[in-house]
Amino acid sequence: QVQLVESGGGLVQAGGSLRLSCAASGRTFSNYYMGWFRQAQGKERESVAVSNWSGGRTYYADSVKGRFTVSRDNAKNTVYLQMTSLKPEDTAVYYCVAGRAVRLWSPGEYDYWGQGTQVTVSS
Repeated sequence: QVQLVESGGGLVQAGGSLRLSCAASGRTFSNYYMGWFRQAQGKERESVAVSNWSGGRTYYADSVKGRFTVSRDNAKNTVYLQMTSLKPEDTAVYYCVAGRAVRLWSPGEYDYWGQGTQVTVSS
């Protein structure tokens, strides 16, 4: 049974930093993109950042480029999202995802989802 378990969310002031972690289990993800989506209250789920196995191919939403970094520790089957210069508009539930995606920005391309972790950025 595949499981993606997120951790690291919380409350932070604008301009601050957080690091999210996602521990994956149940299968090998070597051929899978892994990363993060988010959903703010009242809004659609949107892509944030994803990475392939080696980190050689990544995708970032325009809104987070230069502020967020996605990385993978394949030995630990873990994916991270380092978030810096956080803004109130980054407030959302962040979901870890895994999938053999082609359109990396599309939620429908990902087979596996975590339960989500709340990130709240106060102004």
